[in-house]
Amino acid sequence: MRKILYKILLVVNAVFAFTLLLSYLAVIVSPGDFALPAFFGLAYPYLLLINIILVIIWAMLLRFEAFISVVVIAIGFTHFSNYIKLSKRSGDKSNTFKVLSYNVRLFNHFENNHGITSEKKIIQFLKSQKPDIICLQEFFLLGNPKMEETLMLAALGGEYYSHLKIIGSGKNSLYGIITLSRFPIVRKGEIIHPGSSSLSIYTDVLIQNDTFRIYNNHLQSFRLMRMERSFIEELTASDDKETMNEVKSLSTSLKKGFVKRALQAQVVKDNINKSPFPVIVLGDFNDTPVSYAYTKIRKGLNDSFVNSGYGAGFTYKGNYPPNRIDYILYDDALINSYFEIIKAKYSDHYPIVAYFRKKS
Repeated sequence: MRKILYKILLVVNAVFAFTLLLSYLAVIVSPGDFALPAFFGLAYPYLLLINIILVIIWAMLLRFEAFISVVVIAIGFTHFSNYIKLSKRSGDKSNTFKVLSYNVRLFNHFENNHGITSEKKIIQFLKSQKPDIICLQEFFLLGNPKMEETLMLAALGGEYYSHLKIIGSGKNSLYGIITLSRFPIVRKGEIIHPGSSSLSIYTDVLIQNDTFRIYNNHLQSFRLMRMERSFIEELTASDDKETMNEVKSLSTSLKKGFVKRALQAQVVKDNINKSPFPVIVLGDFNDTPVSYAYTKIRKGLNDSFVNSGYGAGFTYKGNYPPNRIDYILYDDALINSYFEIIKAKYSDHYPIVAYFRKKS
């Protein structure tokens, strides 16, 4: 009996060690060429957790098989540090400017909240935080966009310049993305993502006589259908004949999301490479640190969570398993002294903030 259990545990360990290794390929293999690693990259934190548990089990049994997962985890240790930071920095905020990014989930207009939206609470939250630069994704407007934008700026105290990009999403309603800045805006631009409702804008702001380009992004979501959401929530209890069809439909939606984000990441990166100014690149990438899209955009940039964050970096807390999909990346022309994930509960994302100062 003990030999059978040993063999079962060894096979389980081999499978999860292999899938963790496969997840590492997600950062270098484009989903358009081969999508399988992207699926495992999405599951990386959970594959990592399972491998850690297996190490503990083998260690308790005093077996050298513990080194199977230890070696695999060590190979991808860089990915671990992109998710979890064990050391805490003091975080000097003097002579800095504060940047905040937040996916506000359309202010919960389409949630079953009996007509109650989160817009006023989010505005009050932003006022209390007093960021110098605010980047909001999944911004929602009803009625005349210019009037609604003016009303929001007034509610924030009239201290911000604004850059709003919107698209129609229904009768008298608009979906968009907005960057707000206490610093003067000297130029505005947008990046087109054909065949998608995803939005990216860049805003040149003047900070103490130097111009910086702020990229605000909301990359392609998985666009899971309601049926697929229900399937994820009830997966463990489902045993009917439709399960396999639902799995196929879910995997198709996931694959389309991976492929589209990879293409969008390339377009955004090409634009970043042409920027005449130092950049801050932020927003909801809808992809994890173990992904092709994140790796493509981050190349040559620094990640503020990796540099000065602490604890687990999960920024998404919705219907699907928690993960890290919101980022603030920055140029070497800046020094990042502090990063925080604020556990506000007004959306299915947490707002993230980073403090910067210019290099001398």
